[in-house]
Amino acid sequence: MQRRTLQAAVFGWTFLVSALAAAPAAAQQPLSDVLGFLLTNQSVPTGDFVKDAASTEITRDTITSLLLVELTTLPLSSSSSGFSYRFNSTLGTLERASSSFGPFFTERSLTAGSRQASVGLNVQSARYSRLDGFDLENGTFITTANQFRDESTPFDVEALTLTLRSTTATLFANLGVHDRVDVGVAAPLVWLTLEGARVNTYRGARLLQASAEAEARGLGDLAVRSKVRLVGDTGTGVALVGEVRLPTGDEENLLGSGESSFRTSVVGSIEPGRFSAHGNLGFTVGGLAEEVNYRGALSVSAGSQVTVIGEVLGRRISDVGQLTEERAAHPSIAGVDTIRLINTEGPTYTATFVTGLKWNVGSSWLLNANVSVPLTKRGLRPQVVTLFGLDYAFGGS
Repeated sequence: MQRRTLQAAVFGWTFLVSALAAAPAAAQQPLSDVLGFLLTNQSVPTGDFVKDAASTEITRDTITSLLLVELTTLPLSSSSSGFSYRFNSTLGTLERASSSFGPFFTERSLTAGSRQASVGLNVQSARYSRLDGFDLENGTFITTANQFRDESTPFDVEALTLTLRSTTATLFANLGVHDRVDVGVAAPLVWLTLEGARVNTYRGARLLQASAEAEARGLGDLAVRSKVRLVGDTGTGVALVGEVRLPTGDEENLLGSGESSFRTSVVGSIEPGRFSAHGNLGFTVGGLAEEVNYRGALSVSAGSQVTVIGEVLGRRISDVGQLTEERAAHPSIAGVDTIRLINTEGPTYTATFVTGLKWNVGSSWLLNANVSVPLTKRGLRPQVVTLFGLDYAFGGS
């Protein structure tokens, strides 16, 4: 009992010193620096500075990497315009090659048509609330803690609260240089905000150790892409898509990856009538991590002006790993375990469900609206992602 009282007094004294020395702080710095600021200078006495520093670095790097992966590999709208035209030699005019306006993110094999062009703008909004099963917003994301082995909960806890929001406005253009070949470009403009606080709780007494907020706005990584239709002339066929992401975004502010990447995928489509099915299988090299991805979509033309769509987007991201808790005996105080975060190496598997509609509001104007929800618990996950877009096709009848 005397030993337990002495140990509690030591931890209590450390907490009191931290309370007198620490003060809430605010930071307007690059977002990568803000994350580091929120994770350093912890007050929980663990007796092992080396492990503390390693844990801090791992947590910071994992959050940064996962956020960068989410933002810099954000799925772009399909390179195909909603309107695809072919020349009818019998009538001597252009006509729509499909009754469907196509999926949102899953590519379809149909190309726009020779000398057919489209431009558009999509605005996508996300709020990231969970990381590998941890809730980032409710104060339960424990970065370091001490716990007596005969007690059910830690007595000295340092927890991080993070609010991460992103809004991405993507400008895109697509041109059919041949009936079987499309080329296009997409430019994402990203607005990213971060608010965070680190709180130390000792035996129920709470002390704010640090707080920070930051935002970044600017150009993300540009995408240049092309699609070649290999088989088929109508909605059913096979195509090959290639996409290069250029490192035009600010890496320090988490707006870009800092490295070029290349994605290629094989596209298959079946479109017997009002219903259509599309599948993609591809891989990415370069960038932050190698990736294998798959996409599938089902759509139905609910009349000549509306297409209803459901999609599943999945991917395997290599070398990102997963955050998990590790317990280790305190080096100087008997009967106490220290809890830290570590990264378990390995790939990350994620999947997302998307549903929405495309509506021809008039002439060649197409309104897009969808919501995306995560199907898996791995990685950095938003609650719901919303997208609204408008595009216009030139050259149609």
